[in-house]
Amino acid sequence: MDEYPIRIYGDPVLKKVSEPVPDIDEKVFNFSRDMAVTMRKARGIGLAAPQVGRNIRIVTIDLDALEIGSGVQVLINPVVKYVEGRSVMEEGCLSIPGLYWDVTRPSKVVVEALELLPDGKVREVEIEADELYARVILHEIDHLDGVLFVDRLPDSERRIAIARWKRSMRGERP
Repeated sequence: MDEYPIRIYGDPVLKKVSEPVPDIDEKVFNFSRDMAVTMRKARGIGLAAPQVGRNIRIVTIDLDALEIGSGVQVLINPVVKYVEGRSVMEEGCLSIPGLYWDVTRPSKVVVEALELLPDGKVREVEIEADELYARVILHEIDHLDGVLFVDRLPDSERRIAIARWKRSMRGERP
């Protein structure tokens, strides 16, 4: 299994809309397995394919870390069907390391996707998620659409957040 370098804010791949996965084959299975390894080594709870340089619609979610299941969930071509509510929670992102900021998102989501199972089989799923699970799913689907969590902030907050992050990356005090 391989571990991929995670693309960092400013990399153009993070701002592109990802293409649907047309066929789920051994390459897709191996890639998603390597994404899971990368996510866990980076201590993330979710990872989208653009974050490792591929603009295809695949996300991995660590169900163990979310304490809602076991293993890593792999969603292919996820589509948001319904959102409800409003929740504010601090978010971070492996592609903007060290930056955490309160982000407003729906508190509940219904998503349809193909789920790639550990044995390589695929099944159609409709996931109803709330709170942190919903947030992680929405955060990762945003990546597939070229949207980073800082893009969800009001303009003035986004400028402050990015300036603070850039200073910290240069080793300056935020």
